[in-house]
Amino acid sequence: MAPPPSLQELIEIVRQDSGSEQPLDQLVTAAAAAAQLEETTDALLGHFVDRCRRDGRSWTEISAALGVTKQAVHKRFATALASHIAASTPAPTFERFTDRARHVMAESGKAASALGADAVGTEHLLLALFSEPQGLAARALAAMDVSEETIRAAIRAADGQAGGQAGGQAGPAGPGQPSTGEAAAADQAAAADQAAAADQASVSQPRPVYSGPAKQALRDALAVALEFGHNYIGTEHLLLALYRNSDSLAARILTSAGALEASARAHVTAMLRGQGPGR
Repeated sequence: MAPPPSLQELIEIVRQDSGSEQPLDQLVTAAAAAAQLEETTDALLGHFVDRCRRDGRSWTEISAALGVTKQAVHKRFATALASHIAASTPAPTFERFTDRARHVMAESGKAASALGADAVGTEHLLLALFSEPQGLAARALAAMDVSEETIRAAIRAADGQAGGQAGGQAGPAGPGQPSTGEAAAADQAAAADQAAAADQASVSQPRPVYSGPAKQALRDALAVALEFGHNYIGTEHLLLALYRNSDSLAARILTSAGALEASARAHVTAMLRGQGPGR
């Protein structure tokens, strides 16, 4: 195997790429190069971590090979693994989802249709979490004093605000049309396209269409599950994933309702103790 660039070689590359002799300019270039190298390194290791998992290797074996704890492996490679799995999935599937999470996905499509949306958005995923009142997500929302009526009213308010600005300057989007922030996030969610779709045999027909941010949320749900060390995706993972894109309508609704991510994670973590899958 060819040796990686030495420190001195990397310093020279930064100096050349910077095009400036000013140390501060070179520091900016070095920071960008280091971030690029870290992303590539994580992607490389993530690829082989995924191969080990597919080969039946346990997280204990993988963490031992890397010389770190299982928690460190989950935290470091969760997002990279989720993106890799999403990109390599040959066909849409919800095979990792629990029964309750599958039901939530089916209900999100119904919620979008009932609200006149052309696609399932993050707000519909959030609303559908209440369809499983015994799920950890719905229980966490209840613990934060967030009700289905609160979410529904917030979605209608966003829809009405968009309708009031129709024909003029573009304003916040309604549930069927992503907001400016969600539209930007859609461009970043291309890698999550494969993870966005459902096992259509268990989801309502016709086949629902998901917005870019909703697809990203499904990818992030897998990342959250991996961070917890879970081999399934439950309603709790879906809820926490909705916070990952702070520009999404769901995240903004939750924040406005005072249901902060730290609080949601604390409630979910507390409820997970002593419970099995099926959430």
